[in-house]
Amino acid sequence: MKVSYDWLKWYVPKIPTPEELADVFTYHLCEVEGIEKIGSGKDADTVFDVNILPNRAHDLLSHMGVGKEISSLLGIKYNDPAPAYKIPESFPTKLEIKIDTDKCRRYMGRIVRNVKVGPSPEWVVKHLEAIGQRSINNIVDAANIVMYDSGQPVHAFDLGKLAGEKIIIRQAKEGEAMTTLDDKEVKFTGKDMVIADDARVLAVAGVKGGKDSGVTEETENIVLEVANFNPTSVRKTAQSMNLFTDARKRFENDLSPELGSYAMRELSALILEMCPEAQFEEIADIYPQKQKERSVSFSAKRISEILGLEVSADEIEKILERYDFSYEKSGGTFNMKVPPLRLDLENEEDMAEEIGRILGYDKVKPRIPKISFKPRPNENYRKIRWAREKLLSEGYSEVMTYIFAEKGEVEVLESASDKKFMRTNLSDGLKASAELNQLNTPFLELDKAMVFEIGTVFGGSGEVIHVAYGDKKKITETTLEEFCAGLPAEFSAWSGRASSSGRATLGEGLKPAGCQISEGPAENSAGNPAHFKMWSLYPFISRDIAVWMPEEDDPKKLFELLKENGTELLTKKPYLFDSFSKDGRKSYAYRLVFQSYDRTLTDEEVNSVMEKITAKIGENKNWQIR
Repeated sequence: MKVSYDWLKWYVPKIPTPEELADVFTYHLCEVEGIEKIGSGKDADTVFDVNILPNRAHDLLSHMGVGKEISSLLGIKYNDPAPAYKIPESFPTKLEIKIDTDKCRRYMGRIVRNVKVGPSPEWVVKHLEAIGQRSINNIVDAANIVMYDSGQPVHAFDLGKLAGEKIIIRQAKEGEAMTTLDDKEVKFTGKDMVIADDARVLAVAGVKGGKDSGVTEETENIVLEVANFNPTSVRKTAQSMNLFTDARKRFENDLSPELGSYAMRELSALILEMCPEAQFEEIADIYPQKQKERSVSFSAKRISEILGLEVSADEIEKILERYDFSYEKSGGTFNMKVPPLRLDLENEEDMAEEIGRILGYDKVKPRIPKISFKPRPNENYRKIRWAREKLLSEGYSEVMTYIFAEKGEVEVLESASDKKFMRTNLSDGLKASAELNQLNTPFLELDKAMVFEIGTVFGGSGEVIHVAYGDKKKITETTLEEFCAGLPAEFSAWSGRASSSGRATLGEGLKPAGCQISEGPAENSAGNPAHFKMWSLYPFISRDIAVWMPEEDDPKKLFELLKENGTELLTKKPYLFDSFSKDGRKSYAYRLVFQSYDRTLTDEEVNSVMEKITAKIGENKNWQIR
């Protein structure tokens, strides 16, 4: 957010120099991302680009909020301009406001007649240009001044373009559309909140106004809007439409509905100043459920414990007085009434952060806390580890499938067009994985691909961990709790220990049944230590060959023949997958897997090898290829 130094002086006349103010921002409030000097002479100004974090966006995305904060931090006078605003004479109004959605928390409307749309006064133009905004006309500029000054977004509709004197805040109808002020066509769903009249949509609530109801030089009568909307609704709608506006930024971080009254007063005063002949009607204010009063209790002792810094009750009391917080004190305990705009203050930890920030975190001495390094057991992890070891010991291989799906109960806002939901089961993805891995069984020397997955599924009741296992014919799925019904009480997720070889092993007596775990270093068939060899990144080709042999012949001869003549492309040993006897002969069926480490093999290359093998087999007249 850009903050004008001259603008801040409205609120804090005795504000420190820009250089000193930059330090105040940095050490007590927020990061300063840039400082720019603009203009010269009496028109010179300093503009700060400050990074206001979301927890303070509801009150610090405004010059008024920043001014109050600086005044309280430094204990210097704050100049409240509200009493100086001229309150216009009001006439009875026929404006009707109807709220048909629970996502609108307050809506204030006011008709102003006989306005003259034209250029803004010089001071308005200067203030807007200082923070990177261009002047449009006096009505639009007045709305922008109010937003950047108070933090409350406001809007003005051309009354002459509305279908009557009625404003409706409702959820959009499927298929409704609108052209925004910047000529962007947007379409609505039932999840979007809009401002409308009896004929059409006028604006995307909390985000952007529509072109058909915008203020122009021909506008004579306007409707002022000051409203408060559900932050989540505004964010989702704006995100789905790819609309990024300053109004959206403020609403999606939440605003107090109480701020509306101040903004309407300031906006009315500005328009009266720029349009002296304007006639103001009474304010129509629909406020279904007023913001609840909140309080927070904390003690000096607890604040000191949280901060790791000794803070006395007197120091806390001085801070509360500087910030004009209303409170009651009993001993070292405070019961403070939270101001409506301070939505970030909810508990003792929030107050500790607030007090520590004001005092300065540089006063907190670095001390290493006392930490118990004894691991805390995680029951979910214990069950997942046992389930994984059990399935691995039974011959299953673990896979991880896509968490997004075409259908489901939990929808994702931004995702691939065909994967808009979170999965409700593991079986669908696991079955597809089993079918795909079945194609690789020749290379893996397996009869079938047995796979399993332990993962989260998402339903209307929340997230649940499931276990699914099986092959392409059948998948079994259950919850982790049900699968682990037979989990031994002595099995611990922390039972790992280091063996003499330095390798991690499971504790004695805790190996799942059938699980073979070597305690020593791995060795190859020659008795030498085994070394990892990178697998090929190119696809393999498999060929099957079946040969009749006399029963008295040694089948190892056929195996050696296949191995010797398979060339270097035969990356796996010949795999015997079928054999049977008939009429004094025996059939042996082998699967040969060919693969290259530097290229994709062609059928011609593999066929050439198979022809060579066939020729060698044919040299033995007692053998016959089936």
